[in-house]
Amino acid sequence: MFWKGRNLYIFVAFMLLAMFASSVLTLTIVGPFSFAEQGKSVSGGKAEQSGFTAQELKKLSTTYELIKTQYLHEVDKTKVIDGAIHGMLGSLNDPYTTYMDQKEAQQFNDMLNSTFQGIGAEVSLEDGRVKVVSPIKGSPAEKAGIRTNDIIMSVNGEKLDGLTLSEAVMKIRGTKGSQAKLQIMRAGAEPIEIVVVRDDIPIETVHSEMMDGQVGKLDVREFVQNTAKTFKEHLKALEDQGMKALVIDVRNDPGGMLNAVVDMLDPFVASGKTVVQVEDRNGQREKTVSKGSSKPYPIAVLINNGSASASEIMAGALKESAGATLVGEKTYGKGTVQVTYQHELGDGSNIKMTVMKWLTPNGNWVNEKGIEPDLTVDQPSYFKASPMSKKTTLKTDTLGDDVRNLQMMLEGLGYKPGRIDGYFSEATAQAVKSFQGQHGLPANGDVDVATANKIEEAITKEIRDPKNDLQLKAAVEAMKKAVK
Repeated sequence: MFWKGRNLYIFVAFMLLAMFASSVLTLTIVGPFSFAEQGKSVSGGKAEQSGFTAQELKKLSTTYELIKTQYLHEVDKTKVIDGAIHGMLGSLNDPYTTYMDQKEAQQFNDMLNSTFQGIGAEVSLEDGRVKVVSPIKGSPAEKAGIRTNDIIMSVNGEKLDGLTLSEAVMKIRGTKGSQAKLQIMRAGAEPIEIVVVRDDIPIETVHSEMMDGQVGKLDVREFVQNTAKTFKEHLKALEDQGMKALVIDVRNDPGGMLNAVVDMLDPFVASGKTVVQVEDRNGQREKTVSKGSSKPYPIAVLINNGSASASEIMAGALKESAGATLVGEKTYGKGTVQVTYQHELGDGSNIKMTVMKWLTPNGNWVNEKGIEPDLTVDQPSYFKASPMSKKTTLKTDTLGDDVRNLQMMLEGLGYKPGRIDGYFSEATAQAVKSFQGQHGLPANGDVDVATANKIEEAITKEIRDPKNDLQLKAAVEAMKKAVK
C-alpha cells in the first residue's frame, strides 16, 4: 500500500504484469496524518535538515566523473543516474520500494483511469527474484495456473535474474492475444513452463449471487474507484431478495484503494469503531473509524494466501470490529504502507517508498504473518496441481513432478491412478486409458500433449465448478447454522 505525494494515499503493491512496472492501486486514508515537512527527516521527534555532506557529494560526483571519463564505453548519463537511484533503493532490501523512470511513471498514472492488458498478477521483487503475490481473479494468469508465491524465472526465454522489478515487468507485459511463456519455479517441484495468453484484465470488481438458504455471496476481485458503489448496489439487491446471511469472498484479491474498502466496511462496522490503523517510524498511530452502522445478519469472509493488503484490511476489520467469521486459509501478509514521490523528483520519474505500516483495529500487524481463519478449510488436492510441462510423453515407469500432477488431476476427475507419488504405474496407465476413451483420444495410456491438454482442460472445469469449492461450501454452511 502507499501514499501519493503529500496527499494521504495508501497503495497495495499491485504489480499487474500488464501495462507497466510498479503498478499499484491507491488506498486513501480518511483523515490526514502528520509528517515532517518535505525535504526534512524526523529523528527523535525533531525535524532536521537532510542531505549529503560535502565529502559524500564529492564521492558521488567523483564516481560519476570516473565512469564518464575512464569507463571503456561511453555512457548515457540518465541511465547512470537511474542506476544510482535503483542501487540506493535496492540497498533497503524492501520488495515494495521501487523506482519508476518517466515512461514507467506515466504508465502508472495512466493506469488509475485506464483498462489493462496483460496477464494480471501482483508481484514483488524478493531476493532478486520476481515473486507472485497473487493472480487476479478471472485473469489470464489465474486461468493458466499461476499461483501465489510462484517465482517467475524467465519470459519467452529471457531470464529475469538481475533485473529490477520494473525491467522484469516490462519483459512480461504485452498486448492482448500475445503469448507469455513463463518459466515458473514452485516450492518442492522442478521448474515448469506455463503459457499465458495476454488479455484484458477484468475490470468488473464485484459479483453477487444468492446461495442456498438465502445466504448472499459477494465476490470482490479488487478495490478500485467504483468498487464501493458497485458493492453497495449488489448488497442492496441481495438484501431486497431477503438475504439472511452474507459471505464476502476476497480470495486472490490483491487489494486496492483504502477509501473504497473503508466505504465498503461502513455498513457493517458500527459508527465510531476502528476500521484500520497506520503507524509511522516513530510509533505514532492514526485510526480510521467507521461512519456507518452494522447489519443484523451474520457475515463470513472467505480468505486464502492470495488475499493481500486491502483484502486483509477488510478481513481484519470485519473480524475484530463486526464479529465476522473468517473461513479458508491464512492470508498473504502485506502490512506496509508506501508513499509515491513524483513531483519531488521534478522530471516525471517516481519513487515508491515504504514509510509506514498498517494494523488491524486491535493493533495487530499482519506483515509476513497474515491473518489466520477462524475456520480452516483446505481445497481438494487437485486444486494445487500444476500444469504439466509437456516436454516429453509420459508413460509407464516415468518418474517426476509431471506424473505426480497428472495423478492428482486424474484422481480429481474421478479416475483411479493407484498412487500420487510421481511414479507412472500400470494403474495410472489404466486411468489414462479410461480418460482417453471417454474423451475421443487414442486409448494407449500414454500422456502426449493432446492428452495432457485435455486432462488440464477437464480439471480446470472442475476447479471452477462451485460444487467443488469446499471453502465456499463451509462458509455457506456456517452462515446457515448462524441464522438458525
